[in-house]
Amino acid sequence: MGFELEKDAMLPEEENCCSSGSERKSHHSDKVKSNLVTRLNRIEGQIRGIKGLIERDTYCDDVITQISATQSALNSVAKILLEGHLKGCVVDRLQEGDTEVLDEVLVTIHKLMKK
Repeated sequence: MGFELEKDAMLPEEENCCSSGSERKSHHSDKVKSNLVTRLNRIEGQIRGIKGLIERDTYCDDVITQISATQSALNSVAKILLEGHLKGCVVDRLQEGDTEVLDEVLVTIHKLMKK
């Protein structure tokens, strides 16, 4: 699983995510948010399409192919978010001396990889 992202999906380092005090929030640029929402809307449509295929008793292999495409699209969203998290939140927290963020990232990566 490579982490090559499309250039328009890349996040400027100053516009990623970070924590402020006890409240943790992401701080993505409007362009990145729009990109992610567009992708998620497309995925939502794919899910509805898969449901329709099942309701119409579509051949199993065709349904599985659509499920695979949807999983790939979700992985793409996760990669964009992970890149922003690493370049923003993680770097910021490491610079503040918070090495616990490394354990958090490892758990997150483990969750992504077991799917």
